[in-house]
Amino acid sequence: MIDRRNFIAGSAAFLSGTLVPRLSLAQTGPRMFDLVAGRAKKALYQQELSDLWIYNNSVPGPEIRATKGERIQVNFRNELEEPTSIHWHGIRIENAMDGVSGLTQEPIKPGEDFVYEFTVPDSGTYWYHAHNRSWNEVGRGLYGPLIVDEVEPAFDRKHDITLVIDDWRLRQPGVLDVESFGSLMEWSHGGRLGNWPTVNGEYRPSFDMERDRPARLRLINVSNARILALDPSRFGALVLAWDGQPLPAAAPLGYAPLLLGPGQRVDLLVVPDEDFMLEEVSADQPFPLAAFTVSGDGGTKPKPLPASLPLNALPEPDLVNAR
Repeated sequence: MIDRRNFIAGSAAFLSGTLVPRLSLAQTGPRMFDLVAGRAKKALYQQELSDLWIYNNSVPGPEIRATKGERIQVNFRNELEEPTSIHWHGIRIENAMDGVSGLTQEPIKPGEDFVYEFTVPDSGTYWYHAHNRSWNEVGRGLYGPLIVDEVEPAFDRKHDITLVIDDWRLRQPGVLDVESFGSLMEWSHGGRLGNWPTVNGEYRPSFDMERDRPARLRLINVSNARILALDPSRFGALVLAWDGQPLPAAAPLGYAPLLLGPGQRVDLLVVPDEDFMLEEVSADQPFPLAAFTVSGDGGTKPKPLPASLPLNALPEPDLVNAR
């Protein structure tokens, strides 16, 4: 008889189906996506509209999802009023496609196009973001999730939830504070900290989950400077992967809090039996970021699988020939 404790420790039914916008896919050749960077007015607080810079008129930008070993092509157009580029954060790809303005490519000028094409060699949770004057462009909303599925995904799409966490600097009456971008005082201190957190572009969103059904939560911290303090043990979660790379086996954190810095990712395995919250715990009182509503009677348990993800074959650095 498998109880809940043994099940979470000895099984990992892989779930997929993130709750962020998705792009249409090509059926032959490289998997193709279209991305357009542009200005938009979106509400971050109540109905007050903020001036954002975003991809495909959504915040976060559309989810780019592929399978390990697959080749993808991203047709990018810059409709901003300044040059930009896209960096594919955490993915091992050729330098020419890495998207760092002034280093691996020239920034893409306003009104111009660029085609990114590369193979995704490793499964895991990654993200993409602007990489020209990043302190300004990322802070205004130019980012999105990049998800690489295992060749045989262990979680179905319904139970794979991506959580893109940001903190925005709002001023009265609740609009993005654009005047303070580039503050030298912030640069010389702790960086730009926001006062309004969002998950997938929303304040305290709610997600539906099935009772006793394993789920994968992919957490991505896209904040400019805030280090998130989280405590997965509050809802019995195990850690599956750090920064896209799986652990040998899913394991409890073993300490608290979990510190997730800007750009970092963590994958959690949860088998919920009651409603729970994802909270930021650095202050005296936990601050709710997102709610999870659990329903159903659990139904038939999925077939137990090893509580781990397939490891990526990462090559050892060639130090002898390094420059």
